[in-house]
Amino acid sequence: MPVLPPPSASSSSSAFPPPRAGVVAALRAAGCVFAEEEAELILAGARTPRELAALVDRRVAGFPLEQVLGWAGFHGLRIAVEPGVFVPRRRTEFMVDQAVARFPGASVVVDLCCGSGAVGVALAAALGPVELHAADIDPAAVRCARRNVVPRGGTVHEGDLFDALPGSLRGRVDILAANVPYVPTEEVGLLPPEARDHEPLVALDGGADGLDVLRRVTAEAPDWLAPGGCLLVETGERQAPQALAAFTRAGLTAHFAVSEDLCANVVTGIK
Repeated sequence: MPVLPPPSASSSSSAFPPPRAGVVAALRAAGCVFAEEEAELILAGARTPRELAALVDRRVAGFPLEQVLGWAGFHGLRIAVEPGVFVPRRRTEFMVDQAVARFPGASVVVDLCCGSGAVGVALAAALGPVELHAADIDPAAVRCARRNVVPRGGTVHEGDLFDALPGSLRGRVDILAANVPYVPTEEVGLLPPEARDHEPLVALDGGADGLDVLRRVTAEAPDWLAPGGCLLVETGERQAPQALAAFTRAGLTAHFAVSEDLCANVVTGIK
């Protein structure tokens, strides 16, 4: 969570609980670990007392904070997030960093399984002018992604993985970032309620071993990558050996990188 300034001294001078204290109490009672920090963000986003009450009610009901606020912080950017859309995780910033390190001169970037489009937008911000495309099978994600990607000069496509992309991209993609779902089906029910109840199943469920979508992406990626282009996916630590094997079968030179600080695991394949 971001570090926020403490409340002003005047906030505790009233005989009645001030708005901040009431919000903090409601969030803390709902089990929010970072109640004080979340209260500051909600108070800053509310324009009227009625709107404040609605935001607090949604958070207390278990909606992800980012969906309540309408935005998520990601790689130093503010990304629009809508109800029912996958919330970008901070750990996925590691995939962005790996992509920029592998191909700093990239000119064509594709964000597959894009959700809000956070990865593509972050790559475009880090790399400078690029031809940016994003794609997702979920119409709600596509609508949300357009809010983030189009202002960057990018295009968002709706469809199943590579079927969504224009054929003109074949053999031209420098960075193909695919934040595929990788939670095994039987473990989806173990996710925090914020995820399993308020994010689309298609963005979470990766099949029996969590690697169904990863295998599909890896098998087709070489046809879309430019020479020297790279495919990047995030995966679980225990899935890494199988993910690396899938990359190798596809003819990609595979690398595995770990960020202990972010608890992130990224497999990169170079064509």
